[in-house]
Amino acid sequence: MVLKIGVIGTGAIGQDHIHRISNTLSGAKIVAVTDVNAEQAKAVVNNENMDAKVYENGHDVINSEDVDAVIVTSWGPTHEEFVLASIAAGKPVFCEKPLATTAEGCKRIVDAEIAHGKQLVQVGFMRRYDKGYRALKHVIEHGRIGEPLMVHCAHRAPSAPGCTGDMALTDSFPHEIDVLRWLLNDDYVSAQVILPRNTRFAAEGLQDPHIVLLETKQGIRVDTEIFVNCQYGYDIQCQVVGETGIASLPEPSSVLMRSEAKLSTEILVDWKDRFIDSYDVELQEWINCTVKGEVNGPSAWDGYVVAVTADACVKAKHTGQIVPISIQERPSFYIKQLVL
Repeated sequence: MVLKIGVIGTGAIGQDHIHRISNTLSGAKIVAVTDVNAEQAKAVVNNENMDAKVYENGHDVINSEDVDAVIVTSWGPTHEEFVLASIAAGKPVFCEKPLATTAEGCKRIVDAEIAHGKQLVQVGFMRRYDKGYRALKHVIEHGRIGEPLMVHCAHRAPSAPGCTGDMALTDSFPHEIDVLRWLLNDDYVSAQVILPRNTRFAAEGLQDPHIVLLETKQGIRVDTEIFVNCQYGYDIQCQVVGETGIASLPEPSSVLMRSEAKLSTEILVDWKDRFIDSYDVELQEWINCTVKGEVNGPSAWDGYVVAVTADACVKAKHTGQIVPISIQERPSFYIKQLVL
């Protein structure tokens, strides 16, 4: 079976997904696209030389008889609407983050999916598909460092054009929120945010960096530095301290050079380069699972938990307090998501 996919949103990430599905991955083809910029959608179809129809809006894509499954890569505030419509149509949907722009919106999606009676939604938290994070999870799950006690992380980007307000917490940090829950198989109970001296490279009114302190139900302490104007490169770090050892996220492959009296390796500067392979793995696994009628990736529940946690971090930042994170037990509907 070839999965026939409709794509809502042909911006940068939408174009990337269309290209990889059309040229790199197997088992699927793009049959429908739409974008608020109709000319851009048409140009994407022409550039990829696809036999795909350009629809006027996302609802027409979802309701098309030619479409088996939907990918939502449109503007964030439209995600909730299109995911809910996909559930109502009974069609599997892959939604790039955020699942919705509010925790309440994410919960509406969870409730709709449970009422539908079958999982249809996967959220685009691609770090679970990175080979480095998967290797780190394998070490933890096989007890090679004993029980995790602490986790030290960093999320650094060279610059942050367009980053304002609390976006470092609500747009950048959610990837850590999700992948650390997955790594540790644990949920959070509290959040605290510490604000260091501000970098002179931050835009006016933007706090940068942040330090986020999370505590899990099992008592694991997590600290993450979020520094989105670090200048030197795109640098993702994760070190898990266990009872009997320490395990660190592998560095991206790079050539070790001896040149100009220096021993050096290059540091990536583009987040797409850092996680390009994980996007391929993520979409291929989604295609394979969707054909089998399964959802085995980050679920709507995971998207909801991330939104609640991010909200707690924002509150902690503005109050200076340790903010409790209170989330009901994972519904039995989503229990299978505990395993990748």
